[in-house]
Amino acid sequence: MSEFDDGSAVSARAGEVGVYDAGLGEGWRIGGGVNGGLLLSVVGRALSEELGREDGERPGHPHPLAISAYYLTPGVPGPATVRTSVLRHGRAVSNGQASLVQEDGAGGEVERLRVLATYGDLATMDQDATTTAVPPELPPPDRCVSAEQAPPQFLKHASLLERLDLRLDPATTGWAVGKPSGNGVIRGWLRMADGREPDPLLLLLAVDALPPVAFELGLPGWAPTLELTAHVRARPAPGWLRVVLTSRTMSGGYLEEDAEVWDSEGRLVALSRQLARAATPRR
Repeated sequence: MSEFDDGSAVSARAGEVGVYDAGLGEGWRIGGGVNGGLLLSVVGRALSEELGREDGERPGHPHPLAISAYYLTPGVPGPATVRTSVLRHGRAVSNGQASLVQEDGAGGEVERLRVLATYGDLATMDQDATTTAVPPELPPPDRCVSAEQAPPQFLKHASLLERLDLRLDPATTGWAVGKPSGNGVIRGWLRMADGREPDPLLLLLAVDALPPVAFELGLPGWAPTLELTAHVRARPAPGWLRVVLTSRTMSGGYLEEDAEVWDSEGRLVALSRQLARAATPRR
């Protein structure tokens, strides 16, 4: 089992319909909490289990097509519970909702995120897509900046990066040496460090795996996600993913971050938009 499959694993709880147990690992930390893309993948896997089943009359829908998550509190390493419910099981798509909760240490529980999603079967869809979007131009991976080159103090608080083989375009890493461009763009190559090939579920991690675009805007603090909506458009081909993050608007300490994920065949396989907080530096 790959690190991603292990980190996003869920198991159905005996005797409780739609309830799954999970474990959030220390190896997926970024800053003070567990990476939001990993949390989304955990919930996404539970919904895939629920909506992917065939019921005799209708086909199963195992793949997220559109999934929206509201992040309520930071996830922390330890046991977690995912509660799902099927809202509609249709012939073309199905809809479900889910929430991920953890114990609060006082006998209760606290909700980490809540999700509403539409699922389908990407294997039945036409793989040809019409888009005006253009794949990002990047230097080859061996000419990009590896996450391994990040300062040790940064890596100390970002164990997530040990799970990833991340190579950033040098043109978008000015923030790492105190010279952010202010352009609001970060792009790079992405694959799993253990060689695990991408699939629709891993794309939920990919849209939130790069450093926040706020860094290249000169906002070096952590930028927690408040809401994230991802659209998965196709099953990715094996190999490197190209990911580009952009941001055009910041107001009142909140910014939007758009992600595009392209596979090794040059297809746009996933998109996302998130709303995040970003603290303005003190003057």
